[in-house]
Amino acid sequence: MKRTWFSILVVSGMLGLLTLFVGLQYRLLSEAGEAERERMQKRVETDTARFAEDFDREMQAGYYNFQTDAAMWRSSDWAEFNERYDFWKERTAYPELIREIYFVSTQADSQPLKYDPARRAFETSQTTAELESLRTRFSDEGFRPVYEDAFAMVLPVHEGGGQLEHMMIRRTEKDGMPHFKVPEKFGWLIVLLDGAVIKERIFPDLAKKYFPDEYNITVSDKAGQPVFETNGAMTSADATAPMFNMSPDNLMFFANREALPKMSPEHKSGVVINQRVESHTFSRTEKGVKPGTFKIEVKDPGNGSRQRTTVVSSTGDGGGNPWTLSAQHSAGSVDAFVTGERNKSLAIGLGIYLLLVGGILAIVLSALRSKRFAQRQVDFVSSVSHEFRTPLAVIYSAGENLADGVAKETSQVSRYGELIKGEGKKLSRMVEQILEFAGASSGNRKYNLAPTDAVEVVNDALDECRPLIDSGGFAIETELHSDLPTILADRTALSTAIQNLIANSVKYSNGTKWIKISAVNGGGSVKISVEDKGIGISVRDTGRVFEPFYRAKEVVDAQISGNGLGLNLVKNIAEAHGGKVAVASKQGAGSTFTIELPRK
Repeated sequence: MKRTWFSILVVSGMLGLLTLFVGLQYRLLSEAGEAERERMQKRVETDTARFAEDFDREMQAGYYNFQTDAAMWRSSDWAEFNERYDFWKERTAYPELIREIYFVSTQADSQPLKYDPARRAFETSQTTAELESLRTRFSDEGFRPVYEDAFAMVLPVHEGGGQLEHMMIRRTEKDGMPHFKVPEKFGWLIVLLDGAVIKERIFPDLAKKYFPDEYNITVSDKAGQPVFETNGAMTSADATAPMFNMSPDNLMFFANREALPKMSPEHKSGVVINQRVESHTFSRTEKGVKPGTFKIEVKDPGNGSRQRTTVVSSTGDGGGNPWTLSAQHSAGSVDAFVTGERNKSLAIGLGIYLLLVGGILAIVLSALRSKRFAQRQVDFVSSVSHEFRTPLAVIYSAGENLADGVAKETSQVSRYGELIKGEGKKLSRMVEQILEFAGASSGNRKYNLAPTDAVEVVNDALDECRPLIDSGGFAIETELHSDLPTILADRTALSTAIQNLIANSVKYSNGTKWIKISAVNGGGSVKISVEDKGIGISVRDTGRVFEPFYRAKEVVDAQISGNGLGLNLVKNIAEAHGGKVAVASKQGAGSTFTIELPRK
């Protein structure tokens, strides 16, 4: 009992520890999943912003690089523009981005000028429908630097200096606040972009740079229509960022010293570069600031003083945000991906937990089963020993009487001889039964299957059991159909199985000396049944009577002889013939065992 309780405590402790580990794993995975979600969310937001910034920087490089003043167009001196064009082309990764460049004057009757890169000059050109449409739009709708649907950028050309230092917005004082006033327009420089380069080169390159295959990205216009997308449309976005924005708060481009050597010395002298700038703000909506003007505030972190400086600027509202970049994880969202990965890890952990618990339970059940099986073997040895002891005692006693000359008359000698013969046959049957069980369990038992008449096999079994039946005074009722189909069977083995069933009916008759044996057609099979009105089998024992060494408690308590192998042997023989054996029984009312065999 102590060992049993100790085993229960050990198993319970192991299961408790495993359950605790599963709970800790769930908690750790949840915390790790939340940290991973935050990391991935920040990463996708950062990469989305950088994607948009890189695209805007590429567009701004072309936009602000070509800002010029009215003087160049009046003098038709294209040297400065060629210098700017060469500077841009040398540094861009997409020299085919700009399709055509036009200049349109504010004068309504003027003809446009078109830049010819081969001749390195602007030449008079015919007004195209595309140019006329753009001119109408920025005249009627108001100037915008970007017309994304036409893949065009429009740069204002101002009076009074349009070179880098002249394009610095002039400072004025009004209402006690600093303001910057934009000079009058002289015309517009129209830069037409190649949409195919943007869609087929720039966007794919940026997507490859910032987003692995596990992300879907979409660039959509203000109406929500896709301009570019990978892996199909998305349902929701993990991160978004505006694109194609020419606002000066996106422009730190001309603070790059690399551009300075390309400018003439007199141009450089007007450029202000503040290397101590910590923060900058651009405001268009503060009180007193008119549309088209910008208030620029710069803070010097060195001494905390405030100063004014100038930056390159454009007029208008910067064109708003014509395009929007959206990024979504291929799993549907970052949350869905992290949740899915966490659930996978939990499923694996739970599977391991269930496997370990199942292993522990299997070991426990196996140990209990082995214990029961070992007990059955002990009971088997005990019952067999008891079964052997009685015949051997009778044989020994009869032999001793014969040897000592106690029995001298012929009738006595004959009676002792029959007694020894009967007990010897009983011993022989028990030995044969044990050997049959051993052969069936080891798989070494071979059956000689041949076409057989089931009725003949039943009659053989009855003949073998006739002495047992007659000595017990049993009445035998038979129902043997003559039209049974032929079966493939080992005649000897099948007869042995039927004999075991008859012997059990005799043994467990409980004083009711009636047995019925039938062989009937079972709809394509042959059913051989042995029915009695003996002690019957309880419901809890019905499913176990075919197990080896198993004997019901009531049988053991009643001290009915047996070794628990007979019904298991019947089951093995039936299954070896491709059939099965079944039992229908009611405790106290008898049992019916049926062997069902397939026809030939």
